[in-house]
Amino acid sequence: MIRQLVRFGIVGVSAVCVHWLVVAALVPSLDLHPLVANIFGSLSAFQVSYWGHRIWTFKARSLGHRQTLPRFIVVACLSFSINESLYFLLLRYTTLDYRLALFLILGCVASVTFVLSRQWAFHQRKKHDVQLRKK
Repeated sequence: MIRQLVRFGIVGVSAVCVHWLVVAALVPSLDLHPLVANIFGSLSAFQVSYWGHRIWTFKARSLGHRQTLPRFIVVACLSFSINESLYFLLLRYTTLDYRLALFLILGCVASVTFVLSRQWAFHQRKKHDVQLRKK
């Protein structure tokens, strides 16, 4: 579990960096509102997150994409809805810079993503569980 948490952290930090950098670049360069740029940041980070967690964090290569991809999309959508809601609240009701607000939120939402990814999206049944289901 500790090794998995460390791997999740490395993949998560990579995804957070991609997400944050996309938002930080789009807001000034395209004059996008941070909430709109956050959509693009999330979509960009999804690739890093899905592939990193599938291949390295949870080592779910034996599970097919038909199982893991739809489940991880659900996890990502739930995480994004929490992210966007909290981001809206921070941007609306505080004086925090949009980059700092996003950074704080991405860190908070990571725990939800980890639990749902581990327990559902990339969950692999143990051989014992599979054998019991076959009987």
